[in-house]
Amino acid sequence: MPTTSRTITVDVNGKTVEQDVPASMLLVHFLRDELDLTGTHVGCDTGSCGACTVHVNGDAVKSCCLLAVQADGASVTTIEGLTGDDDELTPLQQAFHEHHGLQCGYCTPGMLMSATALLERNPRPTEDDVKVALQGNICRCTGYWNIVEAVVAAGEGSGR
Repeated sequence: MPTTSRTITVDVNGKTVEQDVPASMLLVHFLRDELDLTGTHVGCDTGSCGACTVHVNGDAVKSCCLLAVQADGASVTTIEGLTGDDDELTPLQQAFHEHHGLQCGYCTPGMLMSATALLERNPRPTEDDVKVALQGNICRCTGYWNIVEAVVAAGEGSGR
């Protein structure tokens, strides 16, 4: 059976990428294997863990559940795209640092992407808001309490 491919054009972290991709390639593998954006982690390949969360047109999306061809014409932001050109930490990243919101770090990119989407919708989330927004992200180290504290603190402006 021949492999079909398609040319896609995607804005990734502010840069336009045009590339032929196999029709069956997942967005997570396109980002990691084709664009070398390895901050987007592969955890489960089933949409259960959230380690591969990116923003597609501003929405937090699990990139293992989306084909690369489905992102054609979209704007995609990965964890590498959160910081500006000056490589300064965002207030949320700073809050994760200050509140010890990471342990092994494997879930951190997905957590940051989901939390960033929350803070864009709700700049002052409650603990319950954060818990609901992050319920699709699994932390194998069980660092949830510190992660929730970090997101709330970033929303209050104390993670700056």
